Amino acid sequence: MVKLVFVDMDGTFLDSEKAISPENASALDAAASLGVMFVPCTGRNLAGLPAELLRHPSVRYAVCANGAVVADVATGRTLREVTIEKDLVLDLYQRLRDRPITFDLFADGTVYTQRERYPLIDRLELSDATKEFVRGVRTVYDGSLEDQLARIGDVCRLNVFYWRDEDRDAVCELVDSEPALRRASSLPCNIEITDRSAHKGAGLRWLCDHLGVSAGECIAFGDGDNDRTMLEAAGDGVAMGNATPEVKAVADHLTSSCDESGVGRYLAPVFAAIAGQAASGSR
Repeated sequence: MVKLVFVDMDGTFLDSEKAISPENASALDAAASLGVMFVPCTGRNLAGLPAELLRHPSVRYAVCANGAVVADVATGRTLREVTIEKDLVLDLYQRLRDRPITFDLFADGTVYTQRERYPLIDRLELSDATKEFVRGVRTVYDGSLEDQLARIGDVCRLNVFYWRDEDRDAVCELVDSEPALRRASSLPCNIEITDRSAHKGAGLRWLCDHLGVSAGECIAFGDGDNDRTMLEAAGDGVAMGNATPEVKAVADHLTSSCDESGVGRYLAPVFAAIAGQAASGSR
């Protein structure tokens, strides 16, 4: 019996225009009627999730910031947070500060970006919808990163946007040299940095333990590098048709693309079977 459905957002549950398709919306309604919980499992912060998703009765929890945060959607309360030491954040920045990259801080439920680095977003080779989203969820700050670190709370994730291969390689080499950190990616031009123990698979397992649910009773959907651990942790890991070859290689099953409502199409027969079992049991 499926009890939890973990869904990545961009390139998975949301289509290329960042919208929830009617078929995927129907899957949410079916889940609510069956008592199955949908769990957004995303690199986004809670505030970056679609409002219609947060309001839906099937959505009670969210795994955010690539597994660094698990939140209660109804109350907005953080149930678990895995942070990066600020001294380490500062050290990374000081070693990368001269490169033409962003160095975004995920803290306080917000994404903070230095004003002088914010225009770099315009140079990224991303769709207009993705650029609009990236700009919309960022809070621009003036002054130095050092001062900003002193003003904000704990940092749970870092994001670097780049457009030169040499900058990507330098960031990756630096992160890989730090035993306390891990990196992933969800776009062809970004690097997402968290504590070594913070990833989507760990967030999935933590929430399952918190709720007393077996990971074997979960389905997870994803398309990108930062989804691999989630698909590996779930009882049924499903890769989207638009997923990377590496993600498809670790998946238990494949579905159609995000623009073909792959999540809703995969879940329709699953939910129909659950409804049929419930009807048989009530006779």
